Amino acid sequence: MNILITTATFDAGGIPEYINAIFNPYGRKLTEEEILALVREHKPAGILAGVEPLTRRVMQSAPGLKVISRCGIGLDSVDLEAARELGIRVLNTPDAPTDSVAELTLGLILCLTRRTPTMDSAMRRGEWRDAGGVMLKGKTVGIVGCGRIGTAVARLVNAFGCKPLGYDPVIREHAVCEMAGLDELLRASDIVTLHIPHTSQTHHLIGKRELGIMKSGAMLVNAARGGVVDEDALYESLISGRLRGTALDCFAEEPYKGRLSKLDNVVMTPHVGSAALESRVNMEREALKNLLDSL
Repeated sequence: MNILITTATFDAGGIPEYINAIFNPYGRKLTEEEILALVREHKPAGILAGVEPLTRRVMQSAPGLKVISRCGIGLDSVDLEAARELGIRVLNTPDAPTDSVAELTLGLILCLTRRTPTMDSAMRRGEWRDAGGVMLKGKTVGIVGCGRIGTAVARLVNAFGCKPLGYDPVIREHAVCEMAGLDELLRASDIVTLHIPHTSQTHHLIGKRELGIMKSGAMLVNAARGGVVDEDALYESLISGRLRGTALDCFAEEPYKGRLSKLDNVVMTPHVGSAALESRVNMEREALKNLLDSL
């Protein structure tokens, strides 16, 4: 039985002998044409997937495909409607990356508040200067999306003496966050952090209007999906000085090569929220188990 493992890397092991595993030959995110070529050549029964575009065209080119098991949470790279129509089961690993993404979010928040990346870069240029940081303690942290990761972030910032304020389109009561409407959260928060999936409903959820009602001097963190934020509107808010800074782990187009990278009040990481070693191994093991159990 053939399965495709299309994640950029796979280190968890545990593949049984009766499985013929074909690995990603490029060591990076695959394009649609590359994944098409692989499914046509190998005719897999299952795909252990990364974030490559698993489109209707890809699925229709793999008539024996029964299961797609995502290594991670988000399913925006999978055409779920096509999968349903073609009888392909789609699974993900919602628990494994929670703490890793939450820890990175906290790290990004601390980088923004104390401006450590700016000072590190200055020292490497031979400059000795204070970039003008602020404390995290006492800040209101608005958490957009109060599921597993949002809740973990709320617990972390709560330990720093922050007030976690939450918004979620589904959750009305929360164990850690005081819940509010989105506009109310944006107006009240010193730091806004995003933890929601990218869908047609959440595309550019944070756009020009939303950025305009945020506190002057507020900060924005996105460790969810790039399409949730209008990057052009964000750029304008940063250069105008309305926002103090932003930290981004995800972008509308990846790898990112846009103009936000030119600003010193922007902290960027290459979509590595779940990439801590322990989290990555757990995700791979869980995704493989899901795939084998389903097959």
